[in-house]
Amino acid sequence: MIIILLKGSQIFIEALKEQGVDVVFGFPGGAVLDIYHELGNSDIKHILVRHEQGAVHAADGYARASGKVGVCIVTSGPGATNTVSGIATAYMDSSPIVVFTGQVPTALIGNDAFQEVDIVGITRPCTKHNYLVRDVRSLHRVIKEAFYIAKSGRPGPVLVDLPKDVMGLKAEFRSGEEINLRSYRPCYEPNFKQLYRVVQLIKESKRPLIMTGGGVRLSRASQELRSFSKKILTPVTSTLMGLGTYPSDDPLWLGMVGMHGTYCANMATAACDLLIGIGVRFDDRVTGRTDRFAPNAKIIHIDIDPSSIRKTVPVSVPVVGDCKTTLRLLLSLIEKEDFNGLRKIRRPWIERLKRWKNSKPFRYSKDTRSIKPQYVIERIDALSPADTIITTEVGQNQMWTAQYYKFNSPNSFITSGGLGCMGFGFPAAIGAQVAFPDRTVIDIAGDGSIQMNIQELATAVQYRLPVKVAILNNRYLGMVRQWQELFYERNYSYTEIEHEPDFVKLAEAYGAIGLRATRKDEVDDVIREALKVDMPVIMEFQVEQEENVFPIVPAGAPITDMIYV
Repeated sequence: MIIILLKGSQIFIEALKEQGVDVVFGFPGGAVLDIYHELGNSDIKHILVRHEQGAVHAADGYARASGKVGVCIVTSGPGATNTVSGIATAYMDSSPIVVFTGQVPTALIGNDAFQEVDIVGITRPCTKHNYLVRDVRSLHRVIKEAFYIAKSGRPGPVLVDLPKDVMGLKAEFRSGEEINLRSYRPCYEPNFKQLYRVVQLIKESKRPLIMTGGGVRLSRASQELRSFSKKILTPVTSTLMGLGTYPSDDPLWLGMVGMHGTYCANMATAACDLLIGIGVRFDDRVTGRTDRFAPNAKIIHIDIDPSSIRKTVPVSVPVVGDCKTTLRLLLSLIEKEDFNGLRKIRRPWIERLKRWKNSKPFRYSKDTRSIKPQYVIERIDALSPADTIITTEVGQNQMWTAQYYKFNSPNSFITSGGLGCMGFGFPAAIGAQVAFPDRTVIDIAGDGSIQMNIQELATAVQYRLPVKVAILNNRYLGMVRQWQELFYERNYSYTEIEHEPDFVKLAEAYGAIGLRATRKDEVDDVIREALKVDMPVIMEFQVEQEENVFPIVPAGAPITDMIYV
């Protein structure tokens, strides 16, 4: 153990290095000037964003792409409050980030000082844990705990509030100390009795179905998932957050389930006699009407977070444990079983799924000269490299991407699922590009959502991050307009975007490249041109204005009640 006397700001830098942090996203201000003074003299790379929300989303995108903990630093008051949407996004999607906020000196806390806000109180409902560091002697321990909590168990955001005076005081820095949190013990190993029950239900099932979610992606369990499904001859569906965890070109893949899911996946969920949920939350966009969700099935729910189990739907066999660890243990048990007889028993089920899969695939009208947004997604998929990372904004662009882009590798799809936060995709793409500078990163956006954080184009240009943005421009807040069309008598109340910037000129104003396609035959040329340049690019595709995302399940309906074109 090494013991040295350091200022709080120096302890902060050393603690980040100890955690292996090599990049942070941030925006300086008065309350964090001591930290920035030391940061400028360190080896840690700092990415200067143009808005604090962008800093959190970028840290989030970095974390989701790399599997590391994302880090951001902002100042007190409005700097801190600007992070709330990003923190809530990370919380809903279980993304491991640590957010450091500046705070007024401890003597002024509670006195309504300049740029003071109770960010600990504000973010308590949307963080996994948060801290206010009042004593410099506890700073090192708090930072270590913050990283441990953020990345362990069910990952999530942790906020650390740093009063300005604490950063100037000195304390001993002790490297190599172990973390010991008696009240926080994530359970990685499942109960073996429950696993034997799982194996027994699998053997008895004639119509099994695996449903995967973001937990499989977070635990890096894609290979185990594929081996598991093959071994027990069980088809796989996925939530939005689980896309990419199972190859879309595999015969057992049924597609996404839920409000905008495939006909086959939704019907299979309703007809199965055993549903194996792995790393899913069973949220309302997946289940629809809960009393009609998987009505014929016994449900096995595998999740590292015990509070998620039985939260939404009844469960026959709860299994608390890490997805990767649990699947490995299940595979070891299954190896001892004889599943050869299951092929004959389950053949009618597999054949029925094939018929459903072929009867109602995703479709749109292709005999048109106008640009269909679905076509743009298909062409991006066809022309981009196999290891491309796709991020999205929120809305129709997000759902079309989920439907028409063929994700075959995990952690290649980054989107705001639980919170549905517009403005997420572009800064998240910047974070992903920082994590993987040699991979292609594309943000698929709408013309409404991209304007939420368009200022981060300056960040991409400054740091030479060649992120590509594909804007599906329909001059509407598309998903809201679609709901108005289908459920509100076509009353397009304040969803038409009557005035918006020239996105090509806007890109050029920031120092990026702007490209535009107004006809179908221009789409490929625009995509190819964007992909060949090593610069940030905005691609604007002027798509059909009133194109809708189909199928759609109305809110509160069972997921079998799908509306088609």
